[in-house]
Amino acid sequence: MESKNIINRFAEKMNIDANNVFGILKATAFKQRDGNEPSNEQMMALLLVAHQYGLNPFTKEIFAFPDKQAGIIPVVGVDGWSRIINHHDQFDGMEFIQADNYLSYPDAKACPEWIQCIIYRKDRSHPIKVIEYLDEVYRLPFESKNNGGYKILSAWQSHTKRMLRHKAMIQCARLAFGFVGIYDNDEAENIIAGGQTTTIIDIGAIDMNKISDRTKQLTKKLVDRAISTQAWESAMNYCQEQFSGVERRYVELTLIKARENNVVKLAHPDGNSTVIESNTSNSHEEIKEGQ
Repeated sequence: MESKNIINRFAEKMNIDANNVFGILKATAFKQRDGNEPSNEQMMALLLVAHQYGLNPFTKEIFAFPDKQAGIIPVVGVDGWSRIINHHDQFDGMEFIQADNYLSYPDAKACPEWIQCIIYRKDRSHPIKVIEYLDEVYRLPFESKNNGGYKILSAWQSHTKRMLRHKAMIQCARLAFGFVGIYDNDEAENIIAGGQTTTIIDIGAIDMNKISDRTKQLTKKLVDRAISTQAWESAMNYCQEQFSGVERRYVELTLIKARENNVVKLAHPDGNSTVIESNTSNSHEEIKEGQ
């Protein structure tokens, strides 16, 4: 699919002139820091990621910060996360559990020490559970040391419990559905401030001594096949059927990280942007040892 077809599709969906798409994106979907306008390549990258996840940049379900390498950092708002979770074919409900113990920070409302998100998938017998701790994600208000000093409060101070719940939902969704290459606003701010790489998934905690050579070999084949066909969902389903325990966790995280890297490449275009349509058919059934 050529780049102009993506632009035409968005224009038709939004009932606007295709020639005005980039102008509207500049005004609504890019957060500028230095006054420079985003390039056409950066705006095309945003449309590519929005297309992949079915998000609408014109209603701020997804927007972007330009990064330091002339690419973008795709940021998904809470409404956008809710959309991709609820529209996933295997989504079968969500629950939240919170700690009885509350913490209090200056200028903020009291909040549970942690909130757990539980997501159910139709194709799995066990739910995915993730706990997010307030002390690890809470953001202090911005404090200026100029003009006598002042504070700028954020939603972390006015809606502390809601923000922690959002954090738990987003992290759980990443593990449940393999959503990668997209970030929440806090993560994007941290990336810009610290110059860190755009990576959320880390397999460093896995004890590699417990991963067999067979599993490593099959995982590499699975990743290569998923990259070539864009059949990430069927790759994850194959993982769930063929592996268990720590080895399944290793394969899951390897697939998630590989898909994240694949999406990040889309977000750093070389001027020849294209879209590979996702193939969700079960194209991994034939992967065997020795192939």
